[in-house]
Amino acid sequence: MGVTQLHPQLYLLTLGTYQSYLWDDDGSATLIDTGAPGSGPAIADALRQVGLDTTAVDRLVLTHFHDDHMGSAAEVVRWGGMTVVAHASDAPVIRGEQAGQPPHFTEAERVLHEQVAAGLESAPPVRVDVTVVDGDILEFGGGATVVSTPGHTDGSIALYLKRHRILFTGDVAAHHEGSVIPGVFNTDRDRVFASFRRLSELDADVVCFGHGAPLLNEGQLRMRDVAARLDLPTG
Repeated sequence: MGVTQLHPQLYLLTLGTYQSYLWDDDGSATLIDTGAPGSGPAIADALRQVGLDTTAVDRLVLTHFHDDHMGSAAEVVRWGGMTVVAHASDAPVIRGEQAGQPPHFTEAERVLHEQVAAGLESAPPVRVDVTVVDGDILEFGGGATVVSTPGHTDGSIALYLKRHRILFTGDVAAHHEGSVIPGVFNTDRDRVFASFRRLSELDADVVCFGHGAPLLNEGQLRMRDVAARLDLPTG
């Protein structure tokens, strides 16, 4: 487990092979995703490393329902005092009210998924207090705009902090071995490409991915270069 400061108010939390992000508004913390099940103690330790405790977390935002992102949400909410936020389309899955739509794997993705998901436990259901849709504003970071990015899951979201020019992509984009790529393991590849292109049009210098190292400079330019080469459907 490691904590990396990316911005005066932003931290990357490395949780084994997974990750989450922490935003600190003068002691009022927002946690974005929670890694795999069992990551609660590591997240609590990360909070202590940056001078906070578990009571400082006022908001937990889940970018989508996959186990490596909501895995420790049920642990974290037991700390109390926080609001859990997710998109309206993914909220029933996160709550355990219905099964999530499985990805449509390419052959290469099927092999990769067997490797990276080996040993990943299923995430326990957790409550969702606030459901959001595209364009909603969350009150942290000077106003965080919810950007609906369907395709990885129906209710995948990104978060855009316009004042700080920071973008959290969720799994619609990734940074893999030095390359920015659209996310994998998707329910709808064409919609992911369209969502990726939409994110590339935002004015963001710092880009924080669901998987892979954040880009701290010229993130938008890297995203736009990739988007320009995507094979998007027409009509």
